[in-house]
Amino acid sequence: MTVALAISGLQKTYANGFRALKGIDLEVRQGDFFALLGPNGAGKSTVIRILCSLTAKTAGSVRIFGADIDRNFPLAKSFIGVAPQEFNASLFETPMQVVLNQAGYYGIRRPVAAARAEEDFARLGLWDKRNEQCRTLSGGMKRRLMIARALVHRPRILILDEPTAGLDVELRRLMWRFMTDINRRGTTLILTTHYLEEAESLCRSIAIIHRGELVVNTATRELLGRVDLETLVLELAAPLDQLPPSRFRLRRVDATTLEVDVRRETLLNAVFAELEQSAIRVIGMRNKTSRLESLFMGLVQGNEDSTRAAAAALSAAAGD
Repeated sequence: MTVALAISGLQKTYANGFRALKGIDLEVRQGDFFALLGPNGAGKSTVIRILCSLTAKTAGSVRIFGADIDRNFPLAKSFIGVAPQEFNASLFETPMQVVLNQAGYYGIRRPVAAARAEEDFARLGLWDKRNEQCRTLSGGMKRRLMIARALVHRPRILILDEPTAGLDVELRRLMWRFMTDINRRGTTLILTTHYLEEAESLCRSIAIIHRGELVVNTATRELLGRVDLETLVLELAAPLDQLPPSRFRLRRVDATTLEVDVRRETLLNAVFAELEQSAIRVIGMRNKTSRLESLFMGLVQGNEDSTRAAAAALSAAAGD
């Protein structure tokens, strides 16, 4: 498959000596739905800002569909669209003006841009607001307008920075459907999000950055396969006074809710069969936390432990 984004040895050191990126190597394949995860300050935003020329890298190379950002930045930039988390357009322009002005930077004829804007506004639920000033839009509408603006030149890679942060459940589902649809049409998506269940549900590949270093870069399915233990929440058809004897780790949350810890190899039918023998009927089930969240915390904690161990070793060597 074609490589959409190739990052090699990417480093960023600021004037105060802070190393935001410490040599990132990363590939994103064409057509992938890729999650770039990490805690606040991990380096995700620095990577995106370098891709957009908002921040100059210290070392390393970046190629977007083969175009090097140092040697042929206009071509490389034409391949990407970025929807930032924060609204950064004029509040006194209309959504249609915002998108048409953006199209002008790419030399797109106004009739073509208008047709594209109409299509995206309809899909994003912005059509009725297209001619109203942006200052009248809700936070969720402004977020969607940033996506429509990023799409007007029909980029081959769309970077979405926290696109569903702060949105209600209904709007998040709308955004999920939209992202899935444009990815299905062939656009490569790179998503940053703090909703780990979002990455687990949508993305086929995941990279995790922590303190400027790449901790994980693999397929989502392979990454989730490392999770050995997860907690399920079971909703019961009738109230339960006390826990029945069980070979599984059951906990009573309230009269109609149980929690059970299960390992990957555990057959859920065995859990349900045991409960049915005690006349307990399960009518609903969900994960207490996403599997990815559990793994993410373990990986980040492990990275911090390694950092502390290395620092302790250096300190001991200095003392010797």
